[in-house]
Amino acid sequence: MTILGIDQGTTSTRALLLDGASPPRTVLTREHRQSYPAPGWVEHDPEELLADIEACLAVAGTAGAVGLANQGESCLAWDADTGRPITPVIVWQDERTRAVTERLAAEGAAPFVAARTGLPLDPYFSASKLGWIVREVPEARRLAAQGRLRLGTTDAFFRHRLTGRCETDVTTASRTALMALDSCRWDAELCALFGVPIEALPAIGPSAGDLGRIRCGEREVALAASLVDQQAALYGHGCRVPGDAKITCGTGAFLLAVTGERPPADTGALPTVLWQKAGEAPVYGLDGGVYAAAAAVNWARRAGLFQGFAEIDAFAAAPAIGRGLAFVPALSGLAAPHWDRAARGAFAGLSLDTTPTDMIQAVLEGVALRIAEVAAAMERVIPLGAPIAIDGGMSANAYFTQFLADALGRDLRVAAAPEVTGYGAALLAAEAVGEAACDGPRPRPAGRLVAARPLPAGARERFAAAVAAVTAYAAAG
Repeated sequence: MTILGIDQGTTSTRALLLDGASPPRTVLTREHRQSYPAPGWVEHDPEELLADIEACLAVAGTAGAVGLANQGESCLAWDADTGRPITPVIVWQDERTRAVTERLAAEGAAPFVAARTGLPLDPYFSASKLGWIVREVPEARRLAAQGRLRLGTTDAFFRHRLTGRCETDVTTASRTALMALDSCRWDAELCALFGVPIEALPAIGPSAGDLGRIRCGEREVALAASLVDQQAALYGHGCRVPGDAKITCGTGAFLLAVTGERPPADTGALPTVLWQKAGEAPVYGLDGGVYAAAAAVNWARRAGLFQGFAEIDAFAAAPAIGRGLAFVPALSGLAAPHWDRAARGAFAGLSLDTTPTDMIQAVLEGVALRIAEVAAAMERVIPLGAPIAIDGGMSANAYFTQFLADALGRDLRVAAAPEVTGYGAALLAAEAVGEAACDGPRPRPAGRLVAARPLPAGARERFAAAVAAVTAYAAAG
């Protein structure tokens, strides 16, 4: 049986076919528009995203089941009767509710939210965005009064339109700050805190199993898996036992690690649900993000620090951090383990002889050193294994992957195939429908091994000082 994996991501939607007899192959990639209607706002057109998913389904040929990976925290509102979206998708990067989360924190709500959800008060998560919709969109209030409002993450919208079932899965629900992490149920007190009517939310179900029927070309087939993209990538890398970890370096960088059958402690990295197969207990893990990874590199390119990506695959000079130059990639704030939305990016150690090449070298190193901060927070809960799997666009950069291995103090295994997220979604779907070729444990995908080397002396301390300066500057404002 051929299985279709769809990765609906922040900048594009990709379709991958898995048949068990040949390597997974990407059959379609469609980029979508990014909209920035106000400072700090990031939006997508939900109908455009849905059309891209339908295009992936149309080219799937004889696929017998579908797995779908979603953006995680991005969310919207729609009409339950017609399926028509009444808002754009408010993307996970969006900061419009920062004042709301800061107010709730000032009122003392942060410990309560963390205890129930494992998450900090941050506009990154869906709850404050969904509450904003209820307060600020008149049509949302009108539909709520009629019992027709639906609020949810993008997967619930897609699944409602494609299968007729308004549902989400536990991994995605765990990213909203509205689900109690221990029970995997919507929490009425959290919904009241954020102003989200609980009756407007989708039902929470497993990540893999009977998730409905979906049209694939001329046929209807099983939607057999649906989960957050980062969790799908973790599964695609073959991570199954406590300590297994992966890093995905796309728009942002995300490190996930398996911890087991109980929610782990919060040490700045976030406890989360990794997946749940139908009839089985949830598998938990730790998640830590860096908001700007490839986004920081793209910013540097727009700023004129380099022209083509081939220029930054290697550098003649020693690491910039060892020469006193550091970059903190807080262009959208600092995520784990700092959780400081007010922080902004900065160079430290600029001098008259600093060149654009030095600066882009420092940008790559800064992303790597931020990921290493996340890994250190996770290690306070569970030792991470080695090698750590890595995928995403930045994993193709030889300088970045080598410096990241050095910063982590661990070998890295660079994925041979770039579409690990779609592969993970397809693999879960295959297992859910009992596809024999995909049953049982899977080895990690083969790929290039990057051996860790020592960092320049004082590199960690210099970077920590730069981060401290950034956060102090933000606090002074």
